Amino acid sequence: MALLPPSTNADYRGAPVSAWFLALIAITTIIPGVIHYFLPDGGAGVIGGLDLSTRADTIIAIFAWYGAMQIPYGVALLIVALRYRPLAPLFLLLTVVQQGLGAFTAWFWKGAHSGHHPPEHYASVIATALALVFLVLSLRPSRPPAR
Repeated sequence: MALLPPSTNADYRGAPVSAWFLALIAITTIIPGVIHYFLPDGGAGVIGGLDLSTRADTIIAIFAWYGAMQIPYGVALLIVALRYRPLAPLFLLLTVVQQGLGAFTAWFWKGAHSGHHPPEHYASVIATALALVFLVLSLRPSRPPAR
């Protein structure tokens, strides 16, 4: 038994650019995951600009935990983008939800009153909008069914 079943890309009818966008999202999920997991401060201080003078151990542990989730999720996104494109609309929808919730939290809810906005807060807004566009494109048939 193989780890991965045969590719289903021939069954995908949406815009090919949506699958490639999903691959880009995968890479931009894996790279921060690696940073959060392996960088000594998880990127909290050197990238995010967080004050680590109190509770640094907890903050760094949370960043590492998040990185540990980002890496396999990013790999799953990449596998879908490259081998199982009929699942691209579902994973684009998950990206819209994930990034949308992150943007909402950062700008309007729990993180809104801190006055501090690391790069991810801006990226989440852009990623939500782009993922929504590519989700729509992935749902519109762009080629006839294979015979």
